[in-house]
Amino acid sequence: MREKLKLAEKGARAVGLLGGGVIGGGWAARFLLNGVDVRLYDPAPNALESVQKVLDNARRAFRKLTMVPLPPEGTLTIVESVAEAVRGVDLVQESAPESLELKQQLLAAASRAAAPGTLICSSTSGFRPSLLQAGMDDPSCFLVAHPFQPVYMLPLVELCAGERTVPEALQRAAAIYQAMGMHPLIVRKEVDGFIANRLQDAISREALWLVHDDLATLDEIDDAVRYSWALRRAAIGSYRMADGGAGMRQSIEQWAFKWPWSRLTDKPEMGSAFLDKVAAQADALAKADPLPVPLEHKRDDLLVAVLHGLRSQGYGPGETLARWEQGLRAGAPDLINDVGPLRMPILEVPSRWLDYDGHVNESRYIELFGSATDSLLCSIGVDGEYRSRHGGYRTQETHLSYLLQLYAGDRVQILTQVLGADEKHFHLFHVLARESDKAPAATGEQMLLHFGARSGRVESMQANVRERALKLARMHADLPLPEGTSANIRLR
Repeated sequence: MREKLKLAEKGARAVGLLGGGVIGGGWAARFLLNGVDVRLYDPAPNALESVQKVLDNARRAFRKLTMVPLPPEGTLTIVESVAEAVRGVDLVQESAPESLELKQQLLAAASRAAAPGTLICSSTSGFRPSLLQAGMDDPSCFLVAHPFQPVYMLPLVELCAGERTVPEALQRAAAIYQAMGMHPLIVRKEVDGFIANRLQDAISREALWLVHDDLATLDEIDDAVRYSWALRRAAIGSYRMADGGAGMRQSIEQWAFKWPWSRLTDKPEMGSAFLDKVAAQADALAKADPLPVPLEHKRDDLLVAVLHGLRSQGYGPGETLARWEQGLRAGAPDLINDVGPLRMPILEVPSRWLDYDGHVNESRYIELFGSATDSLLCSIGVDGEYRSRHGGYRTQETHLSYLLQLYAGDRVQILTQVLGADEKHFHLFHVLARESDKAPAATGEQMLLHFGARSGRVESMQANVRERALKLARMHADLPLPEGTSANIRLR
């Protein structure tokens, strides 16, 4: 219940979803896997099956995306009407097909049935919110919340208010989506297509012109994008490298509108001959570079890899992922007990951890023990605020012992024991074992030093962290010394 209470404080205990297609199913997965209850209305006969398929894909992707334990899944309830979907929820997310009339009808019905103050959001890709809220009884809490496919993986959500939306609704919605691991971007003025889709549309138009004029094929265009600026923009955006106003001015004077490189003012005639050519090229591309089935798995695996890489740099979408993980750790059940070593959550070994001989790569043991150390430190209060004000721990020394081979699919758990602690040191011993084995697969012994945030030098722990660390060391002092401890690692 602790996880649900933390989410409730941010205003997301339950949501109502109107539509369970590709986007609605992605929203369902995003909310459910963050511990939020979902009430889904979709008259399609296969709505539940469709959402469950997306949810299965999301579970698989999240297991690869983060080692931090997720909260207990929310409950998915299929309802028979709009009124049932919006009853007793904090937020309504409409994801019906892109028909203005249909969306207006659903949103008007939701507005009549929802409790006063309920946030009502549309996933529309392009309709302005003032058009959508025209038939609503109370449009003050309505806004567009435009996500990107797959919703459970891509962090951006564009928030756009209508003429009669109160500013407070935007702030409430932003807090909810951020708690779900997303990056809310507030669109300052109403505009068709918002921001990202307008940029995407411009690139798509130019790409179709290149194909139309026989200057490039779809295969060549994809390569031009994915091997060049797409990687750079994914990491740092378009304009952060301008180096301030002077650099931006120089770039505009040198490049902007100086060269006739684009045909963005026109669009090609979409005749049958052109459509046949595009279709043929798409078929050739699929044949030349086939992706494994299901395609969603390969797509998600690639996104996991990109996000992990960005997280290692603490930048952009990677920073969003790291912040979400910190929130998950803060909401996780307390690890500390008075009966033995700390028990970390059980994890399943993914296939991507294997090396060329089919065994788990040795670097992953370090990653697992490092994650256990992070969880322990979080449990005694070493969170983001503490690190920014007082500092944190760094590893002074590590001894690893590899005792048994691990394979993909193995369910493993780490037991962590504090062998000693003082004002500046933390001496830890980790035992990694399969869920069903008594014999350890590996052990890791660590000595940590506490460094000050401002000085960068070894300093004493501060505030309640010191008390919790020393108390935990006292609790573990009477436990048997683990087999394999080294006489060379000790408090000095």
